[in-house]
Amino acid sequence: MSSKLKYHKNYTEFGEPYQLVLPLSLEGLVPEDDSARLLIHELEGLNYSLLYKAYSARGRNPAVDPKTMFKILAYAYSQNIYSSRKIETACRRAINFMWLLAGQKAPDHSTIARFRTGFLADACESLFYQMVKGWNRRVNCQRRLYSLKGQS
Repeated sequence: MSSKLKYHKNYTEFGEPYQLVLPLSLEGLVPEDDSARLLIHELEGLNYSLLYKAYSARGRNPAVDPKTMFKILAYAYSQNIYSSRKIETACRRAINFMWLLAGQKAPDHSTIARFRTGFLADACESLFYQMVKGWNRRVNCQRRLYSLKGQS
């Protein structure tokens, strides 16, 4: 008796071009106590109105949302990455930068360079000032708290 299978199905007949690709959730890959999450928490309370005013409503849509672009820039500076080409590379390769992009396409180095120069320089400076001012306020509150604890 022959043991040939009449209805043998080859499940690999479509090959690699037809591979199912699902989006990867980066939430589990970035730890809860990571510096990227801390920075996002700090940046949520800032006033971005000056940044959005700098973008024209009549022009084309930006490649990356201005608020997201500022978050990327602030995180890159906190990681001692200042070159727009290195920031672009980090956005394509580093999990934390991908998490900050939240599914948006990684910006080009020229987009990053244009964002932080020219008419956006004032808006970015204002946002960095707000960020430092908030940190300074929290540090002063902690100092007062420690001094009150020392008096008791």
